Amino acid sequence: MQRLRIEDWLAAQEGTAHHSRALAAGFTRYAIDTAVSAGRIRRLPRGWIAARGVRPEIERAIAEGGRLTCVSAAKAHGLWTPPHPDSALHLRVDPRSGRHDKRDLVLHWSVGPSPVGRYQLLDPVINVLEAVSRCLAFREALTVWESAVRRTELTPELLGRVPWRPESARRLAATASTLSDSGIETLVVDGLRPFGLRVRQQVIVDEYPVDLLVGERLVVQVDGAHHLEQRQRRRDIRGDARLALRGYTVLRFDYQQILFDWPHVERTILGAVTQGLHRRR
Repeated sequence: MQRLRIEDWLAAQEGTAHHSRALAAGFTRYAIDTAVSAGRIRRLPRGWIAARGVRPEIERAIAEGGRLTCVSAAKAHGLWTPPHPDSALHLRVDPRSGRHDKRDLVLHWSVGPSPVGRYQLLDPVINVLEAVSRCLAFREALTVWESAVRRTELTPELLGRVPWRPESARRLAATASTLSDSGIETLVVDGLRPFGLRVRQQVIVDEYPVDLLVGERLVVQVDGAHHLEQRQRRRDIRGDARLALRGYTVLRFDYQQILFDWPHVERTILGAVTQGLHRRR
């Protein structure tokens, strides 16, 4: 039976592993040295070895004695992340560690709520969310948290039970648990607050409930995360038409637009206000 080559074993470890893990897996020092001498694998700082094609951000994490976290790790976990003009790498490092080369780095010195293995190079999702809560503005952080709820096994209930240290994380956990209901509407209210507009939530207009009323005549309807049922959709269309016939302007946005394309939502609402569609005519 042919013995597994160390480069193939490394490929199964996402391209890199600590020297001690290779020894524990049954590879001898001689086998490792031979593979290095033949150019099949490389030695990295701090006792790590790597196959060819290791991602640069992984090598940088190893060199700094840290692991990917925040938006850098969110991308690696397949979570949605907001666009940023800079390409800085976010690393979680030991608060007791020494000097670091801080060029193009954002260092996270805090310890996340979830335990992490000694040779783990990627923060678990829970710790990623904690770092995001400290690093990003609330709206941007919420998009990452909401993406984690949709794409991983995390649930709003689980997030609510984590003993988050930063207040920002506790607020995000509380909001993530209500996004399918009034929480998503609150994001619209928060987004419009800087413009001094009068915005009311859950208003009855002509015996028809509307999510948001801007001024006197501009209705903003919000479709939640699970707004998919066809009968409900038909009722919404019928209600929107009824309001339009009574002189209201109705704008409808869905969950994805509000969370991930807020500039479009903001431009559309402000465009309607600019035309005076929020005033009684």
